[in-house]
Amino acid sequence: MNFEIIFVLLGLVGMLVALIMDKMRPGIVLLSLVVLFMVAGIISPKQMVAGFSNRGMITVALLFLVSEGIRQSGALSSILKKLLPGKESSVSRAQLRVLPVISSFSAFLNNTPVVVIFAPILRNWAKKVGLPATKFLIPLSYATILGGLCTLIGTSTNLVVHGMMLDRGLPGLKMFDLAFIGIPITVIGLSYIIFASKKLLPDERPDTFEDEEAEAVEEQGGHIVEVVLGARFPGLKRKLKYFDFKRRYGAEIKEIRQGGQVITGNFDEVTLQEGDTLVLLADDAFTRTWGDSSVFLMMTNGQEIPTRRVPEWKKWTALALLVIMIVGATIGELPFMQERFPGMKFDMFFFASVTAVVMAWLKMFPPKKYTKYISWDILITIACAFAISAAMEESGLAALIAGFIKSVSGSLGAWGALALLYVVTLVITELVTNNAAAALAFPLALETAAEFGVDPMPFFMAICIAASAGFATPIGYQTNLIVQGAGNYKFMDFVRIGLPLDLIVMIVSIVLIPLIWPFQAAGA
Repeated sequence: MNFEIIFVLLGLVGMLVALIMDKMRPGIVLLSLVVLFMVAGIISPKQMVAGFSNRGMITVALLFLVSEGIRQSGALSSILKKLLPGKESSVSRAQLRVLPVISSFSAFLNNTPVVVIFAPILRNWAKKVGLPATKFLIPLSYATILGGLCTLIGTSTNLVVHGMMLDRGLPGLKMFDLAFIGIPITVIGLSYIIFASKKLLPDERPDTFEDEEAEAVEEQGGHIVEVVLGARFPGLKRKLKYFDFKRRYGAEIKEIRQGGQVITGNFDEVTLQEGDTLVLLADDAFTRTWGDSSVFLMMTNGQEIPTRRVPEWKKWTALALLVIMIVGATIGELPFMQERFPGMKFDMFFFASVTAVVMAWLKMFPPKKYTKYISWDILITIACAFAISAAMEESGLAALIAGFIKSVSGSLGAWGALALLYVVTLVITELVTNNAAAALAFPLALETAAEFGVDPMPFFMAICIAASAGFATPIGYQTNLIVQGAGNYKFMDFVRIGLPLDLIVMIVSIVLIPLIWPFQAAGA
C-alpha cells in the first residue's frame, strides 16, 4: 500500500470513530476529512467543492422546501384523520389501513415531516380508541423508511447515488427505477410489521403526567407541551445546569425522555442529546414562538402539532403541485421528450426547482424564512460525500477493497460480492449515517463491478436499499429518534422488531436485485 491509500484509510477510520462518538455534527466531521485530503494533495480544490454544485445535492435542498410546503398546507393531516378508524378497531386492522398510505406519501416526501405530522395524530387517536400508541409509532417510522425505497426522491440517499452516477458520466436513476425492488420490499416489510408488532412491540408505557395533572396545569393557565430536540437546538451536548432552558424559552422542564429512560428529577446533571423528548410546562406564547422552529423536530400539546389555520385552496394546490412535479419528472425522462426538447432536461431537478419557487410565491411556507426549512448539515454531508468518494478512487483504496471483496466472495462470484457490499453498507448506516454509508459504498460498488466486468447497476441498487434500511437502532434514521421519545421506547425495542426487518429486507434485496438487474457484461 502506498502513502495515499494508507492516509485515506486512516482518515476514513477516524471519520467513522468521530461519527460514532457523536461529538460533532456529521457535516463538519466529513468536511474536516475532505479538507485533510485536499491539504495532503489527494484531491484537488475543484474536486473538494464539486459536490456543492451537484444536481443531486441541490435537488435534496429543493425537496426540503417542497416537503415543508406540503406540511404547512395541512393536506397530509387531513387525509390521515379521514383514514383512521373509529373505536371498533384492532391494532392490525388500523395498521393495515394507515401504514400503506403513509409509505405512499413518504415515497415522494421527506420522511421527517411525514413522521412529525403523523406521530401526534396517531398517538392522540390511539389514546381515544383505547389502543397502545407504542404499537403505531415505530411502525410509522418504519413505514416511511420503506416508502422512501420506492422512488428516486424517496430519500436523500437515492439522490446521492444518482448524483454520483451522473458525475461518472452514467445515465443516473429514473424516478421509478427503484420501484421494481422497493415495492416488493415495502409490501413484505409492511406485512411483517403488521404481523409482528403486536407481539414484539411493548404495551403502552404510561406517561408520568396523568390526565388529572394535565388538567390541573390547564386550570392554572399553562399547557403540558412535548418537544423533540433537533440538530439546531443550541443546548445539545451540554448539561442543563449550564443551559438555562427556562430563561431562553420561557418554559419549565417537568420530564426528560432520553434513550428509553424517563428522567423526572435532578435535571441539572442531564446532558441533552438530539432526539430527546422534553415534557414542558408552557404557555400559549411558547407554542406561538417555537411551534414552527427548526430548534425542535416536533412539538405537541397532547393533541397535534400547533399550526396556523390554512385556507382550503392551499391544501389542494399543494397536492396538485406535488402531483405535477412527480408526473412531470416521470414524463420528462421519456425518450420522446428528450428528442423533442434536446436542449432541455426535464428531470426531477427541473421540476423540484419550479415547484419550490411556486410554493414560495404562493406563501405555502414563509418565503422570508425559507433557509430554516433546509437541513444544511445534511447538504454539507452530501456534498462532502462526493469528495470522499473521489479520494477513495484517486488513492486506489476503492480498487484495493474491491479486489478484497472479490477474493472473499469466492465461488459465489458477483452475487456474493453484492451481499458483502450490502452488509458493509448496512452496518455503516446503523452505526453512523445513511449518506456517509452511501459515500463510502459507491466507489466500492463501481470498482467491484469493474473487478467482475459487469454492469454496476445491481451494486448501485444494493447501496440505495442498504443505506436507507436502518431499522435496528434508533440512531439509524432520524425518524426513529423522533418516535423513540414520543413512544418512550427503549433501545432494545428497536433491536427486537428492527433486526428481523433488516434481515428480511437484506434477503429480499440480495435475491431480487440480480434478477431485476442481471450481472451482464459492462456495456452490453
